[in-house]
Order: sequence, then C-alpha cells, then structure tokens
Amino acid sequence: MATLYVRNLPDDLYAKLQELAASQHRSINAQVITLLEQVLETEPQPTEEERRKNVPKLLEEIRVRRESRRTDVEWPDSTAMIREDRDR
Repeated sequence: MATLYVRNLPDDLYAKLQELAASQHRSINAQVITLLEQVLETEPQPTEEERRKNVPKLLEEIRVRRESRRTDVEWPDSTAMIREDRDR
C-alpha cells in the first residue's frame, strides 16, 4: 500500500479535516482516504437522460416483483395487535 505525504498543509484546512474526522468518528487518515475515494470515483455518474431511459425497465421490474408476491398469506390485523399489546 502506498504512503502519501502532504507538505505545507494550511492550519485552517487541517483543523477542518480534524473536525470532519471527529464528527464522522474516524481517524484523520481514514477521513482523508474516504474523501479521496469520493472525489476520485472511477465510475462516472449516469446523466439525467440515462437515468430517464432506465425508468421503464425499473417500472417493469417493480411490476414483476409485485405480481410474483404470494397472495395466500394472511397478514394479522395491525389494529388488533396494537390493542392486544396495550392491554398487557
């Protein structure tokens, strides 16, 4: 694994990095790695047009899942369950 050294890092930037790492419950090293991973993502984000093209496919997947659900399952009445729990 490579080692990265940063020289002449401004004090205010380092302080912000410390605060961010503390708020995320991470070490400064882990926070820097996380930030670099976020900035240097290798997979490009899909454009709005690409996302819109996927909508029909997603809707079809949802329809298929909905139709494949079991209908012979009898679900308990939530109102009765709440009432029973309150009566204890």
